[in-house]
Amino acid sequence: MPELSHFIDGVRVQGKSGQFRAIPNPATGEILFQCPLANATETRAAIDSAATAQVQWAATNPQKRGRVMMAMVALIHREMEMLAATLSREHGKTLPDAKGDIQRGLEVLEYCIGAPQMLKGEYNDNVGPGIDLYAMRQPLGVVAAIMPFNFPAMMPLWHVGPALACGNAVILKPSEIVPSVPLRLAELFIEAGLPKGLFQVVNGDKQAVDILLDSPTIQAVSFVGSTKVAAQVYARATAAGKRAQCFGGAKNHMIIMPDADMDQAADALVGAGYGAAGERCMAISVAVPVGKDTAERLLDKLVPRIHALKIGPYTDKTADMGPVISAEAKIRIEGLIQSGLDQGAKLVVDQRGFELADNRGGFFLGPHLFDHVTPAMEIYRAEIFGPVLSMVRTDHYEQALGLATDHIYGNGVAIFTRDGGIARDFVHRVDVGMVGVNVPIPVPLAYHSFGGWKKSIFGDLNQHGPDSFRFYTRTKTVTSRWPAPKDRDMGLYFKAMD
Repeated sequence: MPELSHFIDGVRVQGKSGQFRAIPNPATGEILFQCPLANATETRAAIDSAATAQVQWAATNPQKRGRVMMAMVALIHREMEMLAATLSREHGKTLPDAKGDIQRGLEVLEYCIGAPQMLKGEYNDNVGPGIDLYAMRQPLGVVAAIMPFNFPAMMPLWHVGPALACGNAVILKPSEIVPSVPLRLAELFIEAGLPKGLFQVVNGDKQAVDILLDSPTIQAVSFVGSTKVAAQVYARATAAGKRAQCFGGAKNHMIIMPDADMDQAADALVGAGYGAAGERCMAISVAVPVGKDTAERLLDKLVPRIHALKIGPYTDKTADMGPVISAEAKIRIEGLIQSGLDQGAKLVVDQRGFELADNRGGFFLGPHLFDHVTPAMEIYRAEIFGPVLSMVRTDHYEQALGLATDHIYGNGVAIFTRDGGIARDFVHRVDVGMVGVNVPIPVPLAYHSFGGWKKSIFGDLNQHGPDSFRFYTRTKTVTSRWPAPKDRDMGLYFKAMD
């Protein structure tokens, strides 16, 4: 069975723990290779290598660090087709989704080219007699990024790019389910001119994560995953004195007002609800039509569009949706679908038992649509992370606004309407971190920061954009006094110069 590796001190190294995770192709169930799970010795070797390399990197001109990002952008463009195919085979998402995954990570690297601008400090002169006051941003040291399976390129690049641009060294612990793209990105960083040791990739499970969280060398931790684990990581990291940003689950609503363009709303729901098989933290999983007539008109538009979705492996270029990531994920999603039925929701689009010809070993799920879902149901409260859309009917705008505001998650929300006053009121009042107006997935571009509210985040600073440069640096403030020279002192100075 082929084995993958870690990436430590600038090269790929074989795992030595003897522990592995089998990596299947989600479209076929076939085992592709084994991913090594790092032991304590391997993880600490990566940390030590990073600490040694970071000292010189911190002293490197930010403009030179930005040039590494510039070269990396060019290399990713060069490798786009290969990276996308690797990502799709290992994750299951379609090739267009895989390229979008890579592209959104690449855009953060483009933003990081501007590191000199982002790292400029502050200065005030003459704050007192002969006293100047200034502040500078300095790197933290060695930081760790613990990333999820659903975006194997985008999520690592969102964290590794800014951390490196700020002068840190990074230990990346990618999801052990999708390790191939992160390993290739590490090789490309070396080709882009990044000195060895600054970007380490340690594949592993909880043992590796615990060592990263407990190591006194690691100064900050970034995590993306479920809310339960995010809370645990945040608590352990901060208890160890580390800076931490931990991003958890989501339950994103889309409010459809009676005046909305129903064709536009239905198209948006299909793309945002079922794209990438629903395995996105910004997926729309709850449709909230306002008024009975709105709900019926929306259903008329939505149901045929869902039935028209083509499900297939990434090798089928006409496929709209691929499999979910694993057999375990499929079983969990099917259990939630059954809970919806048991609790009284109406399954309008029912594709239980879906099988794809010639891919009976794959982890394929058909798209599902529930109607008459209520806030008490598990399918409304839980993050399903699969191709399941729930419709919660409301009688009026305030009720719809309250649904999104009252949910424990506050990642993203959208409203579809032609009424500017309603849209503006919604934007200001809804208790959610990222809001879309006639935009179903309101993911900010790289030069703004990404992050939700409530149980979707633990920590104060968000991902990419200005917040990333704040998170990966700390401010040093200097108060400097240089008394004005006296005439006789200046005379002695110029005499010495002669």
